[in-house]
Amino acid sequence: NMHSFQLLCSLLLCNALVVAAQRKLQKVPEQEEQEEEENITWIRMPQTLSRGWGDEIEWVQTYEEALTRSRNSKKPLMVIHHLEECAYSQALKKAFVSSPEIQKMAQEDFIMLNLVHSSTDDNMAPDGHYVPRILFVDPSMTVRADLTGKYKNRMYAYEPEDISNLIENMRRAKTLLHTEL
Repeated sequence: NMHSFQLLCSLLLCNALVVAAQRKLQKVPEQEEQEEEENITWIRMPQTLSRGWGDEIEWVQTYEEALTRSRNSKKPLMVIHHLEECAYSQALKKAFVSSPEIQKMAQEDFIMLNLVHSSTDDNMAPDGHYVPRILFVDPSMTVRADLTGKYKNRMYAYEPEDISNLIENMRRAKTLLHTEL
């Protein structure tokens, strides 16, 4: 009888350990899934069209809408191509937001669009689909190929230390091309 009792206790103990181990194993994936869901929720949280580039700026939603607004208002279009998870995009965004002059011109003188996906218009990637890149489009629908950054291999790339160059290009973009609208 004592042997049966010990065997029963051993079986119960083993069973309890197995159940505890199963629960622990079940909790780990649940926690991981929950963390993943939290991350997904964080990424997909509703945000304004500014995506952090300046909440005081009126942003348009699509490239097509931007072109129409530019043509109708006779204001140049500024298109910022970026990715949320790109460190270079984040650094440029921080410098962009920190510049009162850029923010003022963006609010008053431009139709503004920032894209986290590529436009289907090949004119928006004249030298590749890298990010971040900033292009200007004249109300005449002409991409301003003359307004570039300092890099020959990524002509429309800007870095935080290039803000003065970006300001100068914004000023130049405000001087519209003399073409028939």
